[in-house]
Amino acid sequence: MADIPAIAVVGAGLIGQRHIDVVSRGARLAAIVDPDLNADALAARHGVERYPGLDAYLATARPDGVILATPNQMHVAQGLQCVRAGVPVLIEKPIANDVASASALVDESEAAGVPILVGHHRRHNPLVRAAKAVIEAGRLGDIVAATAEFWLYKPDDYFTPEWRRAPGAGPVFINLIHDIDLMRHFCGNVEYVQAMESRAVRGFEVEDTMAVLLRFANGALATVSVSDTISAPWSWEFTSGENPVYPNVTTSCYKIGGT
Repeated sequence: MADIPAIAVVGAGLIGQRHIDVVSRGARLAAIVDPDLNADALAARHGVERYPGLDAYLATARPDGVILATPNQMHVAQGLQCVRAGVPVLIEKPIANDVASASALVDESEAAGVPILVGHHRRHNPLVRAAKAVIEAGRLGDIVAATAEFWLYKPDDYFTPEWRRAPGAGPVFINLIHDIDLMRHFCGNVEYVQAMESRAVRGFEVEDTMAVLLRFANGALATVSVSDTISAPWSWEFTSGENPVYPNVTTSCYKIGGT
């Protein structure tokens, strides 16, 4: 039997806890890394040690892999720490807050031969696999147009952590990034983008609403709308049934049309 991989999870927040649960059931949880003392109870429950920082952990350990589930603004620096330690890393999306930082991280990982994976898990969802099979079988003909929506209301207490009000933590990088990934998965690579954003509702430094036009390399066009200020059911969270925290509805958040 092959050795069970040892995976450390960095960040014990909402998403980190889901990773910890999955790792504990499918691999071996090596450690939890989080500066919050409240994570001690979580670590004790799983029988592992909590480290206050990634540098302290990597100074004494070399797991088979690391999952970064930390605030977006920390992804590049921590990703580089893993690469330089020779440890493969899964980085929760977004990989970075800007193209230059993402490119620098990818370039260093490729030069070092250390794999990086970004957490675009929705491609593996059975709904997405079925839709992709329909498209690849040619049942829609040539893809002409698509629409994607993420309309959902986030309550005020969601924004209590300061990083969620800062650039890099708006609904574009937190939520829409998944929808754009699936549009690329279904329709191909994007070659042209137009977009407009707004902060009109909350007035934070980061956007709360955005409208996007996409043109794909095959000539197909898409319109994309995202807002975390609208009480509505048109989002992956409500329509897919993937996350039991959200009620499952029968509406659609994507439409794809062909000839």
